Amino acid sequence: MKIILSGIGGFMGAELAKLANAGYRNSSLTAGVDPNAKGTYTVPVASSFERLQEIPGAEEADCIIDFSHHSATGDLTAYAIEHNKPLIIATTGQTDDELQMIHNASEKIPVFFAANYSLGVALLIELARKTAEMMPDAEIEIVEMHHDRKLDAPSGTALAIANAIKEVRPDAELKTGRSGNSKRTPKEIGIHAVRMGNIVGVHEVLVGTQNQTITLRHEAHSRALFAEGALAAAEFLIGKPAGLYNMKNLIEG
Repeated sequence: MKIILSGIGGFMGAELAKLANAGYRNSSLTAGVDPNAKGTYTVPVASSFERLQEIPGAEEADCIIDFSHHSATGDLTAYAIEHNKPLIIATTGQTDDELQMIHNASEKIPVFFAANYSLGVALLIELARKTAEMMPDAEIEIVEMHHDRKLDAPSGTALAIANAIKEVRPDAELKTGRSGNSKRTPKEIGIHAVRMGNIVGVHEVLVGTQNQTITLRHEAHSRALFAEGALAAAEFLIGKPAGLYNMKNLIEG
């Protein structure tokens, strides 16, 4: 599969480029887009989607993978719609207007959009949902750990786990952090954030009763796993009808 890589000059763009250049999942890069790109790349790089048309062969791409910044959502979706390219969005932090752009695009082209592209995390989310369903009286706590430079807390992945649990426990109440003297409520799902050092990402789900505890844990060793997941998503998305897809769709096939 031939890929246009948006954000090729960034850290995650570089990780995906390494995999694509090595032919991971039979992938290859056709062109890159990045207004801040510096240095030498294995494919031509355009400073904007508007200038992408100047690159010979860009139109032959099978899809677009975006590892840039959510502020590029407008230009990104507009180009994908105009050129009828499946779109994999691997950025977070979108505004309400940008989220609407993504939903509007999904009505015309296939769009894959996820908070976390780790296949392991996708499995963790499904296991957490299933465990919560099978143990309806169990108490649930979510702990997530990341490096000290991460801005948002709790992480988008922790919230995705909690929302998956709420699918089978619609009356669950999310509590981010815990302080004070009040007792834990039966409907509560606690979410706790740890920020320190250079932790890539750890997500742990504890499901327990008075008699037993199940611990589900995923630990990322390298951010390259997100590039692997994005390429798996691209392989899945190509050939799909217009719609909005996520990691649950990928796991379910």
